[in-house]
Amino acid sequence: MYLEIILNLPINQGFTYSYTPPQDEKPELAPAIGKRAEIMFGNKKTEGFIIGMWKELPKNLGFDPAKIKPIRRVIDKEPLFGDELVEIANWISRYYLCTLGEAVFSMIPSGRRETSAGGFGFEEEVSEFKKNELSDEQEQCVKEILDQVRGLPRFARNDDALDATRHCEERSDVAIHSGKTDVSLYHYIYGPTGTGKTEVFLTLAERMLEEGKGVIYLVPEIGLTGQVVEAVTQRFGKTAAVLHSGLTPSQRLKEWNRIMHKEARVVIGARSAVFAPVPDLGLIIIDEEHDGSYKSGNNPRYHARQVAMHRCSNLKIPLVMGSATPSVEAWYGMKNGSIIRHTLTKRLAGGQMPHIWPINLRNYKIEGAISPPLEEKINEALNNKHQAILFLNRRGFTHYFSCNSCGYELVCKNCSVPLTYHKVENRLKCHYCGWSIATPDSCPQCGSVDIGSTGFGTEFIEAETKAKFPNARIVRVDTDILKNKDQLLTTLDAFRKGEYDIMLGTQMVAKGLNFPNLELVGVILADAGLHMPDFRAGERTFSLITQVAGRAGRYFPNGKVVVQTYSPELEPVLFACQNKIEEYYNSEIAQRQLMEFPPFSRLLRLVFRSYNRKEALDTANDAARILKEKKAKGVEILGPAECPIEKINSSWRYQILLKGKSVVPLQSIARSLLMDYTHSQNVYIEYDVDPVSLL
Repeated sequence: MYLEIILNLPINQGFTYSYTPPQDEKPELAPAIGKRAEIMFGNKKTEGFIIGMWKELPKNLGFDPAKIKPIRRVIDKEPLFGDELVEIANWISRYYLCTLGEAVFSMIPSGRRETSAGGFGFEEEVSEFKKNELSDEQEQCVKEILDQVRGLPRFARNDDALDATRHCEERSDVAIHSGKTDVSLYHYIYGPTGTGKTEVFLTLAERMLEEGKGVIYLVPEIGLTGQVVEAVTQRFGKTAAVLHSGLTPSQRLKEWNRIMHKEARVVIGARSAVFAPVPDLGLIIIDEEHDGSYKSGNNPRYHARQVAMHRCSNLKIPLVMGSATPSVEAWYGMKNGSIIRHTLTKRLAGGQMPHIWPINLRNYKIEGAISPPLEEKINEALNNKHQAILFLNRRGFTHYFSCNSCGYELVCKNCSVPLTYHKVENRLKCHYCGWSIATPDSCPQCGSVDIGSTGFGTEFIEAETKAKFPNARIVRVDTDILKNKDQLLTTLDAFRKGEYDIMLGTQMVAKGLNFPNLELVGVILADAGLHMPDFRAGERTFSLITQVAGRAGRYFPNGKVVVQTYSPELEPVLFACQNKIEEYYNSEIAQRQLMEFPPFSRLLRLVFRSYNRKEALDTANDAARILKEKKAKGVEILGPAECPIEKINSSWRYQILLKGKSVVPLQSIARSLLMDYTHSQNVYIEYDVDPVSLL
């Protein structure tokens, strides 16, 4: 018997191995599609997945059959995936330009760790875990979605669905980008923070289980904290499986098997859970759909939303997304009707939307980071025996190091990003690669001793807060201090119980956390992320301010938010402070249309990285020349140019952007480069379809 086996390698083909059943063959260890086999590849022992089996060798082999080696053994007792996942792997390898092996290995639990861009999804409203009574609004929402689901043809048999998709590379993301779709599949639950989206998700999941269908529930990685797992296991008992980066490969495999055996019917996890092999899948939910961690940072660079859309349109099942700050693409989909919008307006705990004050820092000459109006509001909150959170998106003590005489700025030698000053260690540190140096006494360029650091980070604010509010109990939450999730949970719990008065924090504090006694949220510098050379910088800033503001005054009427900024007139800051959500999206969409950025075009980004700067640049120039020769009508080629962050981990980075109305011609010219271009071994080329960040 002959087997086709794929490996987790950037080689675009399977390899043929032979299998002769041993005398004492255990029936459960016979080869089958979807099982792993241990093989010798060259002289290295490795494992691969079986994706094809034949009794006879095909006629046109193209190599000498005598060279075929036997496999060493079959590893799994039962297959780890079936036809549906093979189809998805094929689609991923075509769509995201990777090999079938890379696609399959990214889907199957082998302990690939997920990195996250942060974001709490799910803790949102599930603060006390009991089955909440739904409000009329929520009930309406559930009813609309289920009615539409029931109006659909019940599950198309997979095989027909598979044939249908083979004709259609672009189908799943068409919805978000153009609006040509089977309209009743994609739903969006939109509402300000605190309006009970989570409860709607959980109710939908329950109703699906009652019909004997399985559910996949995606949350941002950091949202998978203990509370969530508890909420869901209390609600769904043993029928819930949680897939997150803390599991060992064998634990993941165990959960995977429970899912395949229908022991677990609700799967909760970060982005890779979108591949869970749920039999009779009936619903996929994506919480906090705007979150950056749904896009994979390594090959294959898939986006969980795109994969979910593909899977749902194959199986003819609903996809329900939700967020208080949808991505611009999703908003545009709701506007043109390709995604059905369901709006929640009432905050359940009865709190009002907080009042937001923008403070223009240009009007104050302040030594530290806290302006007089913010100081006054903190004092008010403390006098009311309420709590305050101060939010900043930088770790580290001060922003960066510069010379006041010649303007010289210290940047990382590996990454070309400004170094961050850490007071405890008295060192300057790079937050991309970890390189650090001792703080110099004088300017390395002109020798002046008039040097200092500009900007501020959480340590700096901690020192200042302690000085300004000596009687307050202050706690700081950021990844420098909290190395693990348990620590984070205990700290947040202590704050919730009122053991601290002021909490300082980075990204972690921004999302989905519920504090009953919280009166004031201060955003120390709203425009910290605005000046990044990335067309989504505004969208991120807007979403961050809106999410942070949603923390205040959830349980009583006078929540306050103070937003400090140097550019209060810029739209993301202005509209977020005025809570003008519709206006912001409309202006952002108009701007994107003018600049022809997504959702009005599609992007494909190629990044050339190498330790040798000249080789990276030469390869990029070469590639640009080849791409221009193959260029199809309506495709624009931008670059090569250095990436905004020119160096990460000592690798020099150059990028080429392909831009066009449709993604298919972009993929086909990039694919021909991937297949036919032989370049220096010292240069690695990243292919990123629909990139989320351009830094």
